[in-house]
Amino acid sequence: MEYVNLGKTGLKVSKICLGCMGFGEMDRGGVPGKTNEEEARKIIKYALEQGINFFDTANYYSLGASEEIVGRAIKDFANRDEVVIASKLYYPMFDGANAKGLSRKAIFTEIDKTLKRLQTDYLDLYIIHRWDYTTPIEEVMEALNDLVRMGKVRYIGASSMYAWQFIKANSISEKHGWTKFISMQDMYNLLYREEEKEMIPMCQYENIAITPWSPLAHGALVKAADAPRSDGVGALQNEYQLESDREIIKRVHELAKRYEVSASQIALSWVYSKPYVTSTLVGASKIQYVEEAIKAFDIRLTKEDIQYLEAPYVPHTQYGFR
Repeated sequence: MEYVNLGKTGLKVSKICLGCMGFGEMDRGGVPGKTNEEEARKIIKYALEQGINFFDTANYYSLGASEEIVGRAIKDFANRDEVVIASKLYYPMFDGANAKGLSRKAIFTEIDKTLKRLQTDYLDLYIIHRWDYTTPIEEVMEALNDLVRMGKVRYIGASSMYAWQFIKANSISEKHGWTKFISMQDMYNLLYREEEKEMIPMCQYENIAITPWSPLAHGALVKAADAPRSDGVGALQNEYQLESDREIIKRVHELAKRYEVSASQIALSWVYSKPYVTSTLVGASKIQYVEEAIKAFDIRLTKEDIQYLEAPYVPHTQYGFR
């Protein structure tokens, strides 16, 4: 496994980050999990054995169940000081006027609950899941800075927002001498490349770590171009899927056949080929998917392959920010 610095920090992370959104219980609430704890522990243990040291979860995943599972597994299978744990906050964890968002009250409440569930004294990376339009960004950044000063958080990051918002937040922190965001977790795959217009160039210029999510486009790149999606996450992708996307999917499967690998490995190999990607979030409900993601590093797409995959792309409406 290859390790790289997380942006401009000295923190070393594996080139694959295990996304733990699917760990938990279907009926608990939040983003429903589909992988029970027994299976999730096997996946986490396997990932650790393969050298993956970067794990991403969120309080909203199965309303805390994912964090609980990750916490117990890391405690049993790993040296806490050797792993990098990231979690996120923004979405509501209970019913009420103050249940959602990034107010100082919410941030201070949720960090303690997250740390308890993860059975750790600190988070390596605390990420705001989305931009909060109801809370002044000054309040958000000051509260996050205080968590760093208190030792509860080592670094802070952001996810899925407009580039101007990210710049504004870091500019305010720089003005006040507060901790700045060091990473951006945005959606990026062969079917959704809108981040190439502003966010990615900005991150490159500022040496911000890029840790993309959904490299398989909610699974759309894995299935045949005309295959229907039945799950809730896939419905989001179908709503924005263009006719040109179907051609891209066909080309992914064509190259997969030529290289004698899976379509997911071709899609991941494309993401890996981008030098500005720091670590790719790979969600896995089976050990097999982690194994495939690791083996995808051995695929060397040619310049012609990459151009062939990218050629049909046309601009999409930006989405996924709320």
